[in-house]
Amino acid sequence: MSGPSSRAAARAAVTTAPPTERVRDATAHQIEQVRATLAEQDLDALFVTNPPNVRYLSHFSSPDDGTVLVLPDAVVLLTDGRYTAQADEESAIPFEIVANADDTVARLTRGLRLGVESDHITVKRFKAIGELRGEEPRTSVGIVSRLRMVKSPAEIDLLREAARLTDVGFQAALAFMRAGVTEIDVALELERAMRAAGADGPSFETIVASGVRGAMPHGTASQKALQDGDLVTLDFGACYRGYHADMTRTVGIGSVGAEERRMYQAVLEAQVAAVAAVAPGRSGSELDSVARDILTGQGLGEYFSHSLGHGTGLHIHEDPRLSQRSTDVLAPGMIVTVEPGVYIPGFTGLRIEDLLLVTRAGHEVLSHSPKELITL
Repeated sequence: MSGPSSRAAARAAVTTAPPTERVRDATAHQIEQVRATLAEQDLDALFVTNPPNVRYLSHFSSPDDGTVLVLPDAVVLLTDGRYTAQADEESAIPFEIVANADDTVARLTRGLRLGVESDHITVKRFKAIGELRGEEPRTSVGIVSRLRMVKSPAEIDLLREAARLTDVGFQAALAFMRAGVTEIDVALELERAMRAAGADGPSFETIVASGVRGAMPHGTASQKALQDGDLVTLDFGACYRGYHADMTRTVGIGSVGAEERRMYQAVLEAQVAAVAAVAPGRSGSELDSVARDILTGQGLGEYFSHSLGHGTGLHIHEDPRLSQRSTDVLAPGMIVTVEPGVYIPGFTGLRIEDLLLVTRAGHEVLSHSPKELITL
């Protein structure tokens, strides 16, 4: 999925499982990494409110209704009475049922140097916690989200399954699509197939953009009917136990024109080259240039209007970023998308996207759907 999206804030999974020893051990390691970073930033404790970070540190599948407090010698999930049974089943850390999390945080952190997630907490809540403590907390950025860039083996397993379910959805769409079918019906069929195969739901609002609507990178499904000659861009993913897959395929309906085919081959060449370049030590800007240079050479560079890709996991858009300005450097265990596209207003557009795991030897492509142009 290209670019940032406010639609895809942290989602709780519909299904979950009690944490295994493997998950508990990974969570304990993650919390120790948080404490090490707190020490570097001259902090004693961290109040975690951003839902993906809450889930990361707790395994609690309703993170919009929970927070995590990391203390020097303890860690606790704070939630309310609606989630007593759920927290007992799911949480990989101790939990406490509270009427007001901020009161508990203030009580447990008086005299401590408390950090809060400044990229998520509201000004109102920041001030309220300060009043309750008699001392304002300190702001911090990225303590947990930076840890989330490198996935644990358990997280990689979940993302691998999410990618498999995404491939299932694409096969269902291919069997369903034809001239006269609406974009919204294609999206519903995709989502139905992924859910039937075990997905919690879609990772984000499914994009189905056909014909001239293909020039909209975020052209979510409409009532437009597919027509002969259309290119149809499908950008979608399965969410599995809170982890988000992301894949884009573009297919043709009937007799696709010569210029559309030329565009497709240019994007495919750029995408294949960028995928081949993914390896530890490569920067986001370096990888973006691989695809962008190819499209520029084909006279299409000005129509590649977004970045090459992004990380994904508990949120659909995470670090690292693959973009012209990115300084992120890839490392083993990162999961990234590679998704060049071209979009010509008034004509059409297309995108091709795979989900990749960065490995010590290079990379593994987790998306297994065919990429050569398919016409239906």
